[in-house]
Amino acid sequence: MPELPDLTVYVEALGRRIVGERLERALIASPFLLRTAVPAIESVQGRRVREVRRIGKRIAIGLEGELWLVFHLMIAGRLHWVERGAAAAKRAALARFAFSSGTLTLTEAGTRRRASLRLIEGGSALALEDPGGLEVLESSLAQFTERLRRQSHTLKRVLTDPRLFSGIGNAYSDEILHAARLSPVALTSRLEDAEVARLYAATREQLRLWTDRLRALAAGAFPEQVTAFRAGMAVHGRFRLPCPICGTPVQRIRYADHETNYCARCQTGGRLLADRALSRLLKEDWPKSIDELERR
Repeated sequence: MPELPDLTVYVEALGRRIVGERLERALIASPFLLRTAVPAIESVQGRRVREVRRIGKRIAIGLEGELWLVFHLMIAGRLHWVERGAAAAKRAALARFAFSSGTLTLTEAGTRRRASLRLIEGGSALALEDPGGLEVLESSLAQFTERLRRQSHTLKRVLTDPRLFSGIGNAYSDEILHAARLSPVALTSRLEDAEVARLYAATREQLRLWTDRLRALAAGAFPEQVTAFRAGMAVHGRFRLPCPICGTPVQRIRYADHETNYCARCQTGGRLLADRALSRLLKEDWPKSIDELERR
């Protein structure tokens, strides 16, 4: 799922291309995409774009008359841009939006239709689209600490909860926790003040670092290579590859459609975290530490 760095670069790229331009036509090809019936989608046509903003993990395009197109890309949704007059790529699209400057296309890989579009009227209705997560790059340490300790859950769960923190998902939470040298299953209620401060600094550092990297990668073009797996990541998507800090093979915990990657030496004091499926299968044969795993 695109997270804060990816969405920030999307918003900046869209802003340069469509703010002040007129939305000439909106074509919704998938009946599963549009989740609202009122106002009618046809009402956006002919209106100029006033602004583009990020709301959590959503992208909102503001039009004249207080209308907002709110996109939630979920896991596999992606945006594509074609300049006016250029040949459009031959890809299956869930929706196309023809602006006076070019065409914005929304696609979604796979067969599961999770991406969504909502047409919202008015600022108060738009505010309801915000799950309320804290913008860490705009917050103080005190505000961060209050959110972190609001509930006693694991760090991974809290960081990725959109009601607590804005724009952080599976990928960048792995990178943040590795940079902070903290276990993904550490409980927020048991963190010392110094660990919270370290986590706050690592969160801001990683979000800024990757936003800057993705801006440089796009180099002014529309971002097309939006992925959760990036070259240069320390642990996310790097199962069994060496940790860039200590060289220990990166480990993982798998659950449902997600997995958490971590370094046992840097983050858990050498302890292997139990994989829900594999550890239950192996039971007593499950190695308890990275040293035991390496001996085997």
